[in-house]
Amino acid sequence: MMAFSDNALLRYDRQITLKDFDIEKQQRLADAKVMIIGVGGLGCAVATYLASSGVGQLTLVDPDTVSLSNLPRQILFSESDCGKAKVDVARQQLALRNSACQYLTLQAYVDDSIIWQQRFIQQDIIIDCTDHLLSRQQINRLCFTTAIPLISAGAIRMEGYVMSFTWQQNEPCYECLSHLFGESTGSCVENGVMAPLTGVVGSLQAMEALRYLTNYGCRTPGQFLLYDAMNFSFTTLKVRQNPNCKICAQPQSKD
Repeated sequence: MMAFSDNALLRYDRQITLKDFDIEKQQRLADAKVMIIGVGGLGCAVATYLASSGVGQLTLVDPDTVSLSNLPRQILFSESDCGKAKVDVARQQLALRNSACQYLTLQAYVDDSIIWQQRFIQQDIIIDCTDHLLSRQQINRLCFTTAIPLISAGAIRMEGYVMSFTWQQNEPCYECLSHLFGESTGSCVENGVMAPLTGVVGSLQAMEALRYLTNYGCRTPGQFLLYDAMNFSFTTLKVRQNPNCKICAQPQSKD
């Protein structure tokens, strides 16, 4: 737990003075444990804002090392970091921004093992910042199995989205959404992405995490936010649970 010294109160003053946001909510952030999976364009933005906002523990998960092509989007890295583990560099940079937070790192791939289920259970929320459909589906399965809330996002070309899942009755899961994409959905490696797009979408993910952790603001289950950077527009859609979803749909009872 973070101690709220005079310096801490000064650091978070602009948040604490928000209407209906007080020291109690800031304490919730200090007590929170968040896992960020993927320390790329989205993950760097998410981690930076959550650390700066005072989230007490961040677990960073990514198997990769920094490469030159990462630098336009991944704001925690510099040229001298190429070849180094992303999670290690990110931890060092985040500690410079807020040394009061605890940073854990896992240079590994997520899988369906019991070990990962146990890791998920220890978190208050999971933030999916990966860029592959199969990875997002796998994280969705683990979050549903462990009942840990999930904030998922994607950014590709000039479009991005954010959607949260808390596993309420009749609420959709990521699988309900992803079955619409088809198997041909690629990553930014194949399709490209504009650098600031990941910052915009990652910031929205961080905001969703802060709102959830402090129960601040309202939430509409199944709300899907789409950002079209080409046309400078936001669109909100309602995603309904797929009654045939293999993850979250309840089996129909037989009389």
